[in-house]
Amino acid sequence: MTRTVPTTGIQSDTIAPLQRIRSDRQQHWSSPFAARRIHLIGVGGCGMSGLAGVLLRCGAIVSGSDRSSQSSLERLSELGAAIAIGHAPLNIPSDCDIVVYSAAVGDDNPELLEAARRGVQRLKYAEMLGRVMQLRTGIAVAGTHGKSTTTAMLAYILRQARKDPTFVIGAHVKQLGGGSGVGDGPILVAEACEYDRSFLNLTPQYATILNIEEDHLDCFDGLDAIIEAFSGFAGGLPSDGRIVINGEDPAAAIAVRDIAATVETFGFGEDATWRATNIGSVLGNYRFDLIHDNEFFSRIELENIPGRHQISNATAAAALAHHAGVQPEAIADALAEFRGPERRLTTRGEVGGILVLDDYGHHPTEIQVTIRTVREQYPDRKLWVVFQPHQHSRTRFLLSDFARSFGDANHLLVPDIYFVRDSEDVCGAICSSDLVNRIQANGGNALYLPSHEQIVQHVVAQAKGGDVVLTMGAGDVWKIADELIRRLA
Repeated sequence: MTRTVPTTGIQSDTIAPLQRIRSDRQQHWSSPFAARRIHLIGVGGCGMSGLAGVLLRCGAIVSGSDRSSQSSLERLSELGAAIAIGHAPLNIPSDCDIVVYSAAVGDDNPELLEAARRGVQRLKYAEMLGRVMQLRTGIAVAGTHGKSTTTAMLAYILRQARKDPTFVIGAHVKQLGGGSGVGDGPILVAEACEYDRSFLNLTPQYATILNIEEDHLDCFDGLDAIIEAFSGFAGGLPSDGRIVINGEDPAAAIAVRDIAATVETFGFGEDATWRATNIGSVLGNYRFDLIHDNEFFSRIELENIPGRHQISNATAAAALAHHAGVQPEAIADALAEFRGPERRLTTRGEVGGILVLDDYGHHPTEIQVTIRTVREQYPDRKLWVVFQPHQHSRTRFLLSDFARSFGDANHLLVPDIYFVRDSEDVCGAICSSDLVNRIQANGGNALYLPSHEQIVQHVVAQAKGGDVVLTMGAGDVWKIADELIRRLA
């Protein structure tokens, strides 16, 4: 049943304007969506729930549905959205103006079919987010890896600097109260995903490209097609816009070669616009001097987010925050406090001397840097990795890269592949045992255990005090981490 709760206002302080805001950007949420009825299918996801909150602030009459109850839906109900659990045609209001649906919603969804039958306008999540971004000064964070962390960093910096941003992040961030937030300031920060070329719908004034690698090969025909999509994203910035790219990524350089916006670079070389130097670390937590245009900008200390890769994420976030008018000292203070999104090398608990960590990494590069970071933090402890492959097509296309990614693990346990989107033919062409066989052929210690329960039983029986267990993947492998904590206790 749909439940409606009266809207509660959100108070905030007056916010200073962003530097170089275009004159058509307004301070308040006046919009073409006021009083329009908008229904969101799959509203519980991080991005969709954030979009719903923004639409409520725009004055829209919002309803939505999702398969199961979750905290994000409770928050939306408190803000005035009518929320239904489960998908059914009757969930769509009779006078609905627009139906928005997430990438996870299939063409056979009963609500999507009902909207088509009625002739209601249907928009993908990214299409609607792009329309909302036109009401604000948009800052978009793109890249194959690091998007959620960098978007969260930037949103946290802006909030701590009292810029009161609106933000939409593809992960839950405890310090921000979730994966999304609606502010009264002029800035909208959004994670810009390349899947299905969805980021081409966004209209940012400022952006970053963190890196470009092969991924989502179920919708891209190789790296050249991915670069072309990123080029389209970068080309969408206006001539008075600015994009900060990884200056050590050749693919990123190609993507911005012919765009109208100003291009800046970040990296470690002398020619980078934003350069990290004087780098040091303590058990995997890095600190460095940030140089801007060959002049000292700030000393950055990442006290709560381990890993050398976080230097690049922090540099990109600092550059964008600078263009948003935040002072260097405020940027450094916020980054020192920042603890990262959930499922980014998150500690789930330690029982009997066995430390259990969890991470979202599901691409070979992400796996390698995460395992390397764990080794930096815990150099003398035996490492168990439980990796759940995410999507059959990704596993098949990147099989050789995956097989080379676990060399620093003492033990690797692999359950069945987490199903996402793929056809029956693709699912039949690859399985987890293929990955394990390839790793064993490379000399790795890997074991295929199809179910979560089998893995939990194996670790409980074999792991010893002093060991580290790391669960990894974009599916529901985190449930193994939580069950391990319960069983070990």
